[in-house]
Amino acid sequence: MRLNTARMEMLSLLDGLGTMRAVAAALHMSPSAVSAQLAVLEAEARTELLRRTGRRVQLTPAGRTLARHARIILDQIKAAEADLRGVSGQPTGPVRLAAFSSAVRAVVIPLAARLSKEHPSIELEVAELDPQASHPALRRGDYDIIVTADFIDGSMPLHPDVRTIPLFTEAIVLVLPRSQGASEAPADLAEFAEAPWSIDMPGTYLSNLVTSTCRQAGFEPAVAGRFGSYELLLAHVEAGLSVSLLPELAVDRRYHVATRPLRQPLTRHVHAAVRSRSALTAASQIVLNELCGVSTAAGPAATARRGE
Repeated sequence: MRLNTARMEMLSLLDGLGTMRAVAAALHMSPSAVSAQLAVLEAEARTELLRRTGRRVQLTPAGRTLARHARIILDQIKAAEADLRGVSGQPTGPVRLAAFSSAVRAVVIPLAARLSKEHPSIELEVAELDPQASHPALRRGDYDIIVTADFIDGSMPLHPDVRTIPLFTEAIVLVLPRSQGASEAPADLAEFAEAPWSIDMPGTYLSNLVTSTCRQAGFEPAVAGRFGSYELLLAHVEAGLSVSLLPELAVDRRYHVATRPLRQPLTRHVHAAVRSRSALTAASQIVLNELCGVSTAAGPAATARRGE
């Protein structure tokens, strides 16, 4: 048995993306060409990797097992290529890093600026990604490292292929127009049951956070605005049109808003994550090490602590 790595990459992508069409789009191929290559892979593996139900395709247990091995093998090849490029002793090569919006602004961009001076041979590619999307993207190999946050109940999605590294903890705060924020006393959300609220798009981390927290306080938030960026949300609050909940790191001090802690404190934990079964390149390890020092880089907006 001799397995082809290009076809194994297709299987890994199918495991992550779910459809032949999505794999074809990612590889700039036709769905029929992808299907034909995966049929060859099944012949190479001498076992059933895919099960077709109507127009849908699902991986068999053997297919999922091979997809996990494929990700490890492909990461190892990438690490070997990076080591060969870095024979001079200087870490080199691409590192793909995804993080949620406020972490990109407050943590990742300053980190990228430092790396460009201290390690110019590292090619850091930065992308913005919501916490709910980042773990699947990491597992299917879209990124080498992610910066993500826990969900409302404090849980992180657990997966044997993902290793998480704690970075820091920050409080969730009530964000108000400056004219309404004279008090620094902890806020009882029930007092804002009649207020208009700004919220993120449905299904996102912030949307779920605001909706769930307000419901726990006994009311359904009256949504006055939905915004896909913290900047627009803060501008809406600044204009006196709404209130909202945000992690402290997301409160950009360029906007004239006030914040109050919550009477029933709520925090989120920020983590870095990598694929646990795969070797990191030297360049990726440097980026991860830099992230583990963000307890001082996160700034005064976050209650930061060193990752253990």
